[in-house]
Amino acid sequence: MTDSSPHPPRLETDERRPRRLRLSGQWTLAHATDIGRQLDQAPDGVEGIDASGVDRLDSLGVLQLLRFARRRELAFEEIAFSDDHRALVSAIDDVADDRPPKKREFGVYAALSRLGFAVADNWKEFLALLAFFGEVLVKGLRTLKEPRRFRPTATVYHMEQVGLDAVPLVALLCFLVGAVVAFLGANVLRDFGAEIFVVELVSISFLREFGVLLTAIILAGRTASAFTAQIGAMVSREEVDAMRTLGLDPVDLLVIPRVVALLVMLPLLTFVAMMAGLLGGLTVGAFALDIPPQQYLARMQDTLDLKHFWVGLSKAPVFALVISLIGCLEGLQVKGTAQSVGERTTSSVVQAISLVIVLDAFAAMWFMEMGI
Repeated sequence: MTDSSPHPPRLETDERRPRRLRLSGQWTLAHATDIGRQLDQAPDGVEGIDASGVDRLDSLGVLQLLRFARRRELAFEEIAFSDDHRALVSAIDDVADDRPPKKREFGVYAALSRLGFAVADNWKEFLALLAFFGEVLVKGLRTLKEPRRFRPTATVYHMEQVGLDAVPLVALLCFLVGAVVAFLGANVLRDFGAEIFVVELVSISFLREFGVLLTAIILAGRTASAFTAQIGAMVSREEVDAMRTLGLDPVDLLVIPRVVALLVMLPLLTFVAMMAGLLGGLTVGAFALDIPPQQYLARMQDTLDLKHFWVGLSKAPVFALVISLIGCLEGLQVKGTAQSVGERTTSSVVQAISLVIVLDAFAAMWFMEMGI
């Protein structure tokens, strides 16, 4: 639809202030060509624009003036609009910022700046995780005093999702890793005529380290991301805000059932992983190393100490707590957009895997120093 009004856009120089322009007429879509022509003819060195005399103004007129001001390096505040047009101008100014992103800086100073920011950001994440752990601990103890707050149905559901559904994946991967460790160990020990020591290599490594570590890494990628995505989607749909409005605590409803489920299921999955890894070593010994299963099991019984099993299993609850807390915390920190859900999900996986490996390294060194 065209505008039939006889008032085209006009641009004139203020006689009293030659560096200030005065606008009049209709600065609308119907006069787009005339608007462009008038602005192209504007003199250099413009210091201000008086648009209070404009009869009609639409979004195209505002955008044209915005672009003109940027080309001439003129602050947009130097354009005076009438009171009737200020709401439209403010709304368009908020969404019309199309400045190019700042280019990435290179050099030692920029690298140190990024490193410092990353360290500070990671430290804030650690403090947030520590505070969240305290909150969950306090509310978990409150649940023990007030059992009606506990959600058994949700807990059992998450136990099935976290534990039973992950058994095939954990068992298969640990069986294959156990077989690979046996193969690699046999290739090295064969030069010394000590292939039989593959039994100790596989047994001790899986009971102390590989069983619990592989299980924790699998669940960090599978479960932490699921927790973050589930809770983050609820945050973006404002379901968490609705819970708070109804007087319900999101920690009681969303966090504690997931933490309890992982605390129960990760040790059980660790046991499955240990058995699968030992079975992988047994299979390689029987079919590739000419070690009969009876001899393999007898050697394991004679040389294996039960303390290795308890050392590996003792780490499972710690890893379960770390994975569940990171997954839930990142979900609650979602800002409400789909992009934020994706970013927090990625962050939860990276943080969970990294922290699990770091804790496992410190635990291994501590047990070695203690002689356990």
